Amino acid sequence: MNAHLYLRASTKDQDANRAKIALEMFACEKGLHIIGVYAENITGTKLNRPELLALLNTAQSGDVLLVESVDRLSRLSQVDWDTLKATIKSKGLRLVVADLPTSHMLVEAQGITGQIMDVINNMLIDLMATMARLDQEKRVERIKQGLENKRAADPEWKPAGRGRSVAKWNKVQDVMRKHPTMSADEVALLAGCGIATVYRIKRETKAA
Repeated sequence: MNAHLYLRASTKDQDANRAKIALEMFACEKGLHIIGVYAENITGTKLNRPELLALLNTAQSGDVLLVESVDRLSRLSQVDWDTLKATIKSKGLRLVVADLPTSHMLVEAQGITGQIMDVINNMLIDLMATMARLDQEKRVERIKQGLENKRAADPEWKPAGRGRSVAKWNKVQDVMRKHPTMSADEVALLAGCGIATVYRIKRETKAA
């Protein structure tokens, strides 16, 4: 049976290939033939993921979609999760989760046993997907609350790495002051920054 490995990490600081060896060993133990490995660094809250979409477009009916855990596949909203599930089902794929033993039986189970395990497995995967989404929502809320507390204690505080670059800001303003008729593209080129940065500085300067 053919298998497609899907590996995801939420940031560039994490390695989406971290679980690759473990999944390859799992596939070998189950007698699966790996024909594709899809790895990407992207949040699980987005349905539009290039590597995931490529896997879904490539996989054939009866193939296995193998992931390390449900949260590697989804931290999606309920609507997007339903869409993804429907796509997986319409493609005729078997979703096997390495850390969910009931899903392992989908590799071999046939007939009534396979149907029963499919129902049980779908219920457990739905539950785990919901837990992953709620965990993500709680995490976002904690971060939001932490930022609000920081700003309440110090109105001038800005998250590290998120505040505007004073040097870049000054350089853009200096270019605009010396060349008031220049286009945003030209200012960005002289200041060595992106055009979006120029537009943001223009907007905030006018609002000041």
